[in-house]
Amino acid sequence: MPLQKFHYRNLLLGEHDVPLTCIEQIVTVNDHKRKQKVLGPNQKLKFNPTELIIYCKDFRIVRFRFDESGPESAKKVCLAIAHYSQPTDLQLLFAFEYVGKKYHNSANKINGIPSGGGGGGGSGTSGGSSQRTPLFETYSDWDREIKRTGASGWRVCSINEGYMISTCLPEYFVVPSSLADQDLKIFSHSFVGRRMPLWCWSHSNGSALVRMALIKDVLQQRKIDQRICNAITKSHPQRSDVYKSDLDKILPNIQEIQAAFVKLKQLCVNEPFEETEEKWLSSLENTRWLEYVRAFLKHSAELVYMLESKHLSTVLQEEEGRDLSCLIASLVQVMLDPHFRTITGFQSLIQKEWVMAGFQFLDRCNHLKRSEKESPLFLLFLDATWQLLEQYPAAFEFSETYLAVLCDSTRISLFGTFLFNSPHQRVKQSTEFAISKNIQLGDEKGLKFPSVWDWSLQFTAKDRMLFHNPFYIGKSTPCIQNGSMKSFKRTKKNYSSTLRGMPSSIKNGIVSDQELLPRRNSLILKLKPDPLQHTDSQNSDMEQYFREWFSKPADLHGVILPHLSGTHIKLWKLCYFRWIPEAQINLGGSITAFHKLSLLADEVDVLSRMLRQQRSGPLEACYAELDHSRMYFRASGPHDTSGTPEFLSSSFPFSPVGNLCRRSILGTPLSKFLSGAKIWLSTETLANED
Repeated sequence: MPLQKFHYRNLLLGEHDVPLTCIEQIVTVNDHKRKQKVLGPNQKLKFNPTELIIYCKDFRIVRFRFDESGPESAKKVCLAIAHYSQPTDLQLLFAFEYVGKKYHNSANKINGIPSGGGGGGGSGTSGGSSQRTPLFETYSDWDREIKRTGASGWRVCSINEGYMISTCLPEYFVVPSSLADQDLKIFSHSFVGRRMPLWCWSHSNGSALVRMALIKDVLQQRKIDQRICNAITKSHPQRSDVYKSDLDKILPNIQEIQAAFVKLKQLCVNEPFEETEEKWLSSLENTRWLEYVRAFLKHSAELVYMLESKHLSTVLQEEEGRDLSCLIASLVQVMLDPHFRTITGFQSLIQKEWVMAGFQFLDRCNHLKRSEKESPLFLLFLDATWQLLEQYPAAFEFSETYLAVLCDSTRISLFGTFLFNSPHQRVKQSTEFAISKNIQLGDEKGLKFPSVWDWSLQFTAKDRMLFHNPFYIGKSTPCIQNGSMKSFKRTKKNYSSTLRGMPSSIKNGIVSDQELLPRRNSLILKLKPDPLQHTDSQNSDMEQYFREWFSKPADLHGVILPHLSGTHIKLWKLCYFRWIPEAQINLGGSITAFHKLSLLADEVDVLSRMLRQQRSGPLEACYAELDHSRMYFRASGPHDTSGTPEFLSSSFPFSPVGNLCRRSILGTPLSKFLSGAKIWLSTETLANED
């Protein structure tokens, strides 16, 4: 039987290409002298390497042999990769060279690059959708978001145009209507980084989610804090109180998160799998990674209670207001607003709460190898989102493949979206680069970098279909009835505590005091919050809210809350295990259910399309766009009984198991494993420099 073909790939990268910004560590090996050396920038190599091992940030291990190369050329290759993978200047990253050539080679300056900017290039389309992803660079994008959420009492503020007030805030942001621009200018000097209160989102009951930095002026702290809280209260139609959450006191800091991630990576990569199998669960627990994922989900759920049940506007306070607050603000909105569980909505959320709000992608992703500032906060957010996706698969339009690809895109130094610490840094650095290269910008604010949201730069239309979740129950599609278009719409209603999830059980962790799970790291909603944050009455009300929520059926177009017991918080295997041969399950894993459901969803789409075509008559052409299947796997016809493709594995689509003899994989970690070669070095070996 001929082997089935599989062609999923990134258009920017070859099968063995590794972006320089994805390299974590470089190890050179001489088999004959039994020497290994961890190679850093500007280091000398005293032996001739016979092998180069590249440890990647995405947990891949790529090995290159120099059996057919001369010793000097092998040494030059190793030293060059070590040098260019650890640049010291932002303008040395690939994106600048790429965009600079585009400007020079194109008469209209942006040949092939989406017009737009900020965080990168144009608006882009969302995973095969024609819907625009707002970049929140303009006044109009923020104004539309205010109107979408029905946020009365809030306005778009433009006092930071030209970054005259703060270099780590966007030019436009939303503030309470009762705060005048002049007051904001005066107050800004008292905040760390001049990061004034930023509106994130408003609930239909009037409560708002706000984030701000700490007030550093001790003498003015009480006065300014009171003015800010009063303004937020006035923006609430019920004039409700303001609830403040001090994230620095409640949640792990960025150093603790980084330490947990390093331990997780060592567990998954550095040691042979068979040696860790017996103590795997205890070792995983000791990394504390899942504990931190649970902690962020837990606190986000508590804030959902404040906004949705108590109708309290909530302020997220953090020293600089651009790390933990990005994560918590995003998770709260994913739980509360179904718009952010669509592909376009999720991308707009990242633009709004991460890119434009000044999350330091350059430092936290360690693009310039400044390890003291590195912390995987964005990955932690994607992991927490995956936990919600795993628990409520029908509530999300996107798949876990989309989340994994999004994570990978942070390590490709082409997209302005994930390259800078702030919008101001993008403008400043790109303007300086343009001047040094004699590039005429005209009226443009800096170079226009490609946007990660233009997925056509990375994947074909066929491959982008893997972003779509076949479980998703979205808005009903329009139909033709009596020659006119009709749409079945859900009746509009406010979010309320009557929209609930699964029945209460011990699996939920929402049980009586006598039944609480005893595990040390099993953080659940029933655990007592910080006593400084809640009274006993609030604890009781919150506990009752969660009990009621889990006792009723979920409305997937309303609020969703996470299950937080140990059995529900899982390791994201597709992200962390996809490059480990021993962890792959041929023709197994969740992809098998994804495959079957995709076939069913496609068959339903085909039948629905046939019905529409019969009813539509001359209007059939109006639905040409709707006739395209959203599914990667398609049914060949009614009652399709085709088996599971041979190339499917638990790591699909990243490291498929199939035609293992194909020449293109020889030399990869997978083929070395199959040949019996040991592909991972121990931590001690990595540290053993010449």
